[in-house]
Amino acid sequence: MVHFESIDSTNNYAKSVANEKVDGTVIISEEQIGGRGRLGKKWHSRKYDGIWMSIILKPYISPMDAPFITLIAGASIVKALDNLGIKSTIKWPNDIILNNKKVCGILTELSAEIERVNYIVLGIGINVKTLDFPEDIKNIATSIKKERYEASRVDIIRNILEEFEKNYIDYTVNGDKSKTLDICRKFSAIINKEIYIIKNNEKEIVKCIDINSDGNLIIQDKEGNKKEIVSGEVSIRGEHGYV
Repeated sequence: MVHFESIDSTNNYAKSVANEKVDGTVIISEEQIGGRGRLGKKWHSRKYDGIWMSIILKPYISPMDAPFITLIAGASIVKALDNLGIKSTIKWPNDIILNNKKVCGILTELSAEIERVNYIVLGIGINVKTLDFPEDIKNIATSIKKERYEASRVDIIRNILEEFEKNYIDYTVNGDKSKTLDICRKFSAIINKEIYIIKNNEKEIVKCIDINSDGNLIIQDKEGNKKEIVSGEVSIRGEHGYV
């Protein structure tokens, strides 16, 4: 575990040292000055307000199997929070939701050759104590404390790493996705709900049916046709709000 008081981004640092660090190295900082989420969006990471960490992973899997690591992270986080009495859900594939607002984001970045993974950097940002959010996100973001839960950052991190290790070994060593998929389905914020999928600025309302054995989303359109959505293809919004 590598600890910083302040850093631009734990993911950026993890990528810069990934080749020389061992599998399972955790980078954690009290503050991120240049924190970012999916699609390069800014992630507000104020000092001591949350958990800002990245994990360097070097699994023996093909690059096409790497997106499942994001689902393992989501499953591990909701299970860890549940262990602490915090009732959260997953907005597939990489957002953790608390009372219909985003409390945690997952950013997975990959370095690979055609047939092998060099490393995966798994970034996790959790709003723990934040009470005030910028105007542009205050209606969709929240924190553990704001939703009237109490948990120490140390306890949350320990639980996440314990749950993640179990699910990660199941997948990368034993080839078993079942426990992760069971958790993702059980704690899903969108299964059996109508959602918008957004691609190229076009919105389509669909019903979310299931998560399949590959971890991809199964949706049904207005005509009753079922489709498989791969992580990264679309953005998702709830019919009446964020979820």
